[in-house]
Amino acid sequence: MDIYHIWCDLRSGVKDTDFTDAANTYLDALSAAGHLSSFRITRRKLGLGGPAEFHLMLEFENLDKLDKAFVAVATRSDPVEGFHHAVNSKVENLTVALYRDFPDDFRQRGEEKF
Repeated sequence: MDIYHIWCDLRSGVKDTDFTDAANTYLDALSAAGHLSSFRITRRKLGLGGPAEFHLMLEFENLDKLDKAFVAVATRSDPVEGFHHAVNSKVENLTVALYRDFPDDFRQRGEEKF
């Protein structure tokens, strides 16, 4: 599984539930299109956490699915563009990262070179 992490803060005046409603709509659409396996939206608790208030984790079966999701968004056509804008317009201080499950299912063991 490849996990695309997004950290962000809300722009001034944006309600937290307006953001999460928009993010759920957008990510549900990517899931329905077969690009996204699952996702989580989390919020920092007790002031503890990473670089921003919100943390989204988008799970993709492989990089091909991630690439197809990026292509779908990059077309800038509706309905995906409208969903993307509804989320993007509400956030600031965006940080992203890409991680993978480890060890991978295809990792061969016993042949490590140091």
